[in-house]
Amino acid sequence: MPAPSYTLYAPEASFRAFSVLIAAEYNGVSINVDTDLKHASKSPVGKLPLLQLPDGSTIFSSHAMAKYVAGLRRDTGLLGETSQETAAIDAWMDWASHDVELPACVWFYPAAGYIPFQENAYIKAKTDLAAALTVLDGYLLDKTYLVSNQVTLADIVVASTLLYPFKLVCDKNFIKPFGNVMRWFNTCVNQPEFVQVVGKVTLCKKELLAKGQSAGGAAAPKKDAKKKEDKNEAAAEVDSEVAPVKKEEHPYKIMDRETPSPFIMDAWKKQYSNAPTYEESMKWFWENFDANGYSLWLQNYKYNEENKMVFMTSNAVGGFQQRSDEVRKWAFGVMDVLGTEDTTLEIKGVWLLRGQTVEYLLAANDDANWYDWTKLDPTNEEHKQIVQDYWCSEETLEDKPIQDSKVFK
Repeated sequence: MPAPSYTLYAPEASFRAFSVLIAAEYNGVSINVDTDLKHASKSPVGKLPLLQLPDGSTIFSSHAMAKYVAGLRRDTGLLGETSQETAAIDAWMDWASHDVELPACVWFYPAAGYIPFQENAYIKAKTDLAAALTVLDGYLLDKTYLVSNQVTLADIVVASTLLYPFKLVCDKNFIKPFGNVMRWFNTCVNQPEFVQVVGKVTLCKKELLAKGQSAGGAAAPKKDAKKKEDKNEAAAEVDSEVAPVKKEEHPYKIMDRETPSPFIMDAWKKQYSNAPTYEESMKWFWENFDANGYSLWLQNYKYNEENKMVFMTSNAVGGFQQRSDEVRKWAFGVMDVLGTEDTTLEIKGVWLLRGQTVEYLLAANDDANWYDWTKLDPTNEEHKQIVQDYWCSEETLEDKPIQDSKVFK
């Protein structure tokens, strides 16, 4: 009889998925993971994560899902041995939601690029998380685990909630007063079941700063603030005197009208998505490519040494592509995260753009200025191979592992 099939729909590297997957490791339950965000529509609340059961029904809320998976086997003790232990486990899960998750997310989300940095929120988050850890540290003074003498779902949930803060922003000075917490945390994350899901956990040595944050936590001073202020005042004066003008037509639209190309971008995107093999799609591309109407560009992030975590680097790629939406009709690109966290993580890609310049992408997305752009020659066989490699490789590229690949189409 085949094992029941479970599917967890969750954003990539979501800490809210960790507790479900770790509980599954303890209970020997196989769960398929799907990171496509479109599955949020399957949830009654329209959000992920979401667990789909073998009968097609679903469970939302990370704690509800984790509790369901933990309860699939009673002999592992994840939900406790008595009703009192079960209640204690529920209590710690509630505590994690109310006292830990909120300040933890407010602190590390800006550093991870999820939300903008706000100094007041940052200060309060650090204070609130320290208060929660003080409570936890006192409780763990004479205990190995939160409930009973083994790992339970309480340990799994609380440790999962603290994972990213402890990896990214809680440096050694912050965690120094919480020796009991760190003993417990290290005991948990070094269990084989944890390692199988979250890998080897390296604690934060130096706080990862958010964009706009300076060392010490304060918001970084804005450069040329006086110039910007003067410019804004001048613009306001001009705006008050000059009547609104019609929005300029996009340069790509003008290009389409004045110098139409026989290459149809939509047709290429459908071919890339639907062709049986990459070889067939690339054959179609080179047979139909219009070198006069389109150009190819190798993209390389200028500050790859700043990429520390795979999930954060992947988020940066996704954000870049989202902010390039203005030119989507006239552009196609594949961006890859190459390398490892132990060496260097690189963001590189190859783009197909309307016209013979990258300036319109730079104008549409300011982040494009943080990349080097090298024009490729479609008549050069080595350059054609670069396009082939970037658009078709799935496992390795330039002898480096591909950690993530995102297609802009």
